Amino acid sequence: MTTTTTFLEKLNELHTKHQELLNQPNKPAAGGNGIYDKFENPVITAAHAPLYWRFDLNPETNPHLMERIGVNAALNPGAIELNGKFYLIVRVEGHDRKSFFAVAESENGIDGFKFWDYPIVMPETANPDVNVYDMRLTKHEDGWIYGVFCTERKDPQANKGDTSSAVASAGIARTKDLIAWERLDDLRTPSPQQRNVVLHPEFVDGKYAFYTRPQDGFINAGSGGGIGWGLSTSIEHATIELETIVDEKIYHTIKEVKNGQGAAPIKTEKGWLHIAHGVRNTAAGLRYVIYAFMTDLNDPNKVIYSPGGHLIAPEGEERVGDVSNVVFTNGLIARENGDVYIYYASSDTRCHVAVSTIEKLVDYCVHTPADPLRSHACVQQRSELIASNLKLMERPEFRFLRY
Repeated sequence: MTTTTTFLEKLNELHTKHQELLNQPNKPAAGGNGIYDKFENPVITAAHAPLYWRFDLNPETNPHLMERIGVNAALNPGAIELNGKFYLIVRVEGHDRKSFFAVAESENGIDGFKFWDYPIVMPETANPDVNVYDMRLTKHEDGWIYGVFCTERKDPQANKGDTSSAVASAGIARTKDLIAWERLDDLRTPSPQQRNVVLHPEFVDGKYAFYTRPQDGFINAGSGGGIGWGLSTSIEHATIELETIVDEKIYHTIKEVKNGQGAAPIKTEKGWLHIAHGVRNTAAGLRYVIYAFMTDLNDPNKVIYSPGGHLIAPEGEERVGDVSNVVFTNGLIARENGDVYIYYASSDTRCHVAVSTIEKLVDYCVHTPADPLRSHACVQQRSELIASNLKLMERPEFRFLRY
């Protein structure tokens, strides 16, 4: 058997396994909480990356069929629906730790996601990014699709020998087709660093509105008080002069350490529906969960409903990965039929989807009680629910629930 024959046999085996992964149907997971449905499999993983992204397929230059440029993770996707198809702008991380954006496309948004042939070539600014990641997509009323993402650069003020200090800013780009991207100026705000910035889909007082996350350092929010809000007269040179807090971080809650907007909010009859992430400290490190809240239709920086606790938390396999015990979202799709697809990553490793509806999520926000912030009050809150349910269980049709 020749070397070329062995090479082709190995390549055929890799190709077959890859096709099986791409074509694997994704079924709803058993159980559920009535708010959303999770699915048995992730929608995107590092293994979904095309073979021709990772391997040199020339037997003359790669006779052992080695993986030359590996993919470590596929995470934190922005999401958008165009012409009835589902598109994810996935943060793909190579073995070299650098992240880049790539488009994955699906007919149904649950399985069959396939990457486009080439990653996105994101233009650089005069001050080149060292790393880019976590794009939020917004279909704005001005006719453009905007991608707002984190751009990371080494801290120029770092001490000599400090090779880890970084500065995070909000990069802004726009497109009509997800192929050609125009890079605009990075967002400027009063805060030393910015992450998790999202563009509101409508003008507010004739200006571009942003949800921000002011923070003092690259990792720690510090004096940054939560999800911020600011207006800019320009998008090409976006500048926020005044940041106010929309949704504050609060002691001994799921958002004690920091919190950030997920994707652009959904406009509903009862208000703007927001999906966000919250972070708290544990003995094992930071724990990230996903939560929801709503703001006023006419005043999008005014919270009107704030259900207590998390909406999605890491479970099972989701708890294991590069950064364990994390779920994070920056992409969702609200369809005209009322379905909502929440795309989230687990443990900085893989992408999942949870499917709900606007009706269910609004019901969840409006009727789930807020966090009363004290153990005693939490017991009173739960006891009221218990008392109401025990009374119902005296009815003949509910008596099967009695122990």
